[in-house]
Order: sequence, then structure tokens, then C-alpha cells
Amino acid sequence: MPTVTALTTPPPPPPVDVVLPCLNEAGALPWVLGRVPAGWHALVVDNGSTDGSADLARSLGATVVHEPRRGFGAACHAGLTAATAEIVCFCDCDASLDPSLLVPFVREVRAGECDLVLGRRRPRGRNAWPAHARAGNAALSVMLRRRTGLRLHDLGPLRAARREALLGLDLTDRRSGYALQMVVRAADAGWRVAEHDVPYLPRTGASKVTGTWRGTWEAVRDMRRVLAEPPSAREVSHR
Repeated sequence: MPTVTALTTPPPPPPVDVVLPCLNEAGALPWVLGRVPAGWHALVVDNGSTDGSADLARSLGATVVHEPRRGFGAACHAGLTAATAEIVCFCDCDASLDPSLLVPFVREVRAGECDLVLGRRRPRGRNAWPAHARAGNAALSVMLRRRTGLRLHDLGPLRAARREALLGLDLTDRRSGYALQMVVRAADAGWRVAEHDVPYLPRTGASKVTGTWRGTWEAVRDMRRVLAEPPSAREVSHR
């Protein structure tokens, strides 16, 4: 009697990947991962944590991607290249933003209404967003409008777009300018960009970027460098 071999098919990719750059966020991980929508896939990108963040994330069901090069952009891009879903979201891993707020963002992208959806942070609580960080963000928003014509108010990390289109932007910044470069190159490519208010909560632990005036200045410096780039001569296809 012939042997019947069962054919196994690989599982389908998740509907949405959520990239969560992580550097010593053990205190925030349970809250953040507990709010990733059901059926979505959490990609925690460990950027050199020493507090057990990677093991904790793995125990909570997330996939852990290791990126030894320090930098917000390095972590985000490692998550993007590791993603397999059609739509990729980004969210900070410090409990300042709730990843469940990404659901309507994804709905807009999937419906073809927008190509990139961003969250405009609205502080909740006295210590949610330091004055120097708000000032730096406001200045960059003005410069972004001059450079691209996009009337955005924030360059926050909560965002959603299609994976292949994001990879097509050929993002090169691996520091604090990554999120801005994504918006600038999307604008140059003619993407439809939307912005929606989201509550911004006091983060767990100390900020690695905007927790000090020096950190804020370094971030602004990185972003000014991105804004100084000439518009790309190539057309980036995303449809």
C-alpha cells in the first residue's frame, strides 16, 4: 500500500507586524505587548539591552530581533527588514504609546485611503512630554513643511504603511533621523500622508533621546541633516 505523505503548507504571514525598538524596556514590555491587537505580530528589536528585555519579550510571545548597532533608526530598520506582513507598524516600546491605537491606521492603509499614517502625540499628564522635546519637535515640523509641503504637527513614532513600499524608500539614516527621513522620502515619492491625534503618556524609565537637552539637540542635528538632503531624483513606486 503506497505511503501517503501529508503536504504541509507554511503558515500565512501575519496581517500586521508591529516593530518595537527596545533598549532596556523590561518595565514597559508587559504593558506594551499586552496591547498589541490580537492576531498581529510583535517584533521587539533589542538594541543592546542589559535588563533582560529580550528574554522577557520572548516569554511574552514576541519575536525578538537583535540589532547590535546602537541607534533608533538601526533598530527600526532591522525590524522592517525582518517583517513579513503586508503592513508594518512602528511604536515605541516605553509605554508612552498604546499599540492598539494603530488599528484605524492600518484600516486606512489597507483601504487605500492613505500610504502613510502618523500619530500626532497629545500629552496626557504633566511629565508626558518635556518642554525641550516639544520645542524641538515644533521646530522640526516647521522645517518639514518648508521642505515637503506636508502640514504635519509631529514626527512621532506611531505609524503604519505597507512593507514593500517602505523598503522601496531606501532609508539610510540609522540614528534619530530615521522617522523624519521616512516622511521626507514618502513626500518626495508623492505618498498620501495622514496624521491623527493619539494620547501620549508618561514613559516608563528614562528617555534615551529626548530625556535631556543634549539628547534633544543631537536628535535635532540628525534631523536637520535629513532635511538638507536634496529631493530624490528617482520615483519610488508604492502602488
